[in-house]
Amino acid sequence: MKKWFALLLILPTLSIASQQIQQFDNIQQESDYRALIQELRCPQCQNNNIADSNATIATDMRNKTLELLKQGKSKDEVVNYMVERYGNFVTYDPPITPATIMLWLMPILLILIGFGIMLKRKKSNIQAVGSDKSLAKNLDQERLKQILNDKE
Repeated sequence: MKKWFALLLILPTLSIASQQIQQFDNIQQESDYRALIQELRCPQCQNNNIADSNATIATDMRNKTLELLKQGKSKDEVVNYMVERYGNFVTYDPPITPATIMLWLMPILLILIGFGIMLKRKKSNIQAVGSDKSLAKNLDQERLKQILNDKE
């Protein structure tokens, strides 16, 4: 019974030990750190920020963020460092570049091309049906003439 009681006392300390405890130099540094880990995206988890991710890379990014802040870097400098290292993907608001413009314009261009193809097909179908009707009309007239000539 005493062993179980001792085990129950130790369990809460084990869960606390798994959390990282950060040491900050001042309150501003802590608030910058909290804001940055919410703003930076984990490259492995896709849409999770590094605060919510348990991936190894997110842990490394959190540690590097704290290290850079302790070196006296500003929030912008930390974000720029992360973008240089991991690419624009780590920010939720990537800058406008030729690649991002293409990502936004390609769906619109594909839709316009699709509409153009549909219109072209519709026009060619209308012309084909029109020529078929005129051909059928000519055949009907010839048949009618032949019937009238046969009756005479």
